[in-house]
Amino acid sequence: MSQDIISTCHSERSPRHSERSEESQISPFGRNDIMTQKIFAGETMTEKRVLAVHGPNLNMLGKREPEIYGSTTLDEINANLKALGEKLGLCVETFQSNYEGAIVEKIQGAMGNCAGLLINPAAYTHTSIAIRDAVLLLDAPVIEIHLSNIYKREPFRHKSLIADIAVAQISGFGVQGYYLALEGLAVMIR
Repeated sequence: MSQDIISTCHSERSPRHSERSEESQISPFGRNDIMTQKIFAGETMTEKRVLAVHGPNLNMLGKREPEIYGSTTLDEINANLKALGEKLGLCVETFQSNYEGAIVEKIQGAMGNCAGLLINPAAYTHTSIAIRDAVLLLDAPVIEIHLSNIYKREPFRHKSLIADIAVAQISGFGVQGYYLALEGLAVMIR
C-alpha cells in the first residue's frame, strides 16, 4: 500500500497578504536580496499552481544520513515552500512517494494545470526513464533539486536523466535549494 504524502493548495489567500511588512520580505532562509525584493515590491502576481515532487526516501529526511541531508524534515520543507509560495503569489502543492508509478501519475495529472514543477527525483534521478518521459509531457518550466551535490558523491549519482530537460538544476545547497528553486521559478512564470 502506498504511503504517498500529498499536500494540496489552498484556493483562498490569507488576509495577511495585503500587508507586507519589511520583515515579511525575507524568504524562509533569511535572504533579502534584489530578487526577493523585486518579487515583493508590491507587485501583485496572480496565484499560479506549482507542483513540488519529492522522490523515494525523502519522507525520511531528518532521520536518514543527517550528515549528508541535514536535520530538516520533509514536513518542514513543505511548510516553508508553501509559506514562501504564498509570499510569491504561488500555490504550492507538494507530493512525495517512494513509488515510481505514483510519481509518474502525479506529474501526468499536472498537465495543463501547473505553471511549474520543482522535482527532487532522489534515487530515480539516475534510473527513471518513466519519470523523465512524464516530465517531458509538461508545458511548464522544471527545476531539478538535490540536497547534496550529486557530482561530489558516488560516480553512479553523477548522471541525471532529468538535467537536460530541466531549465535549471540546483544541487548541494541543502534545503535552501528548494527555496532558491521556488524563487527562481516565480521569476520565470511571471
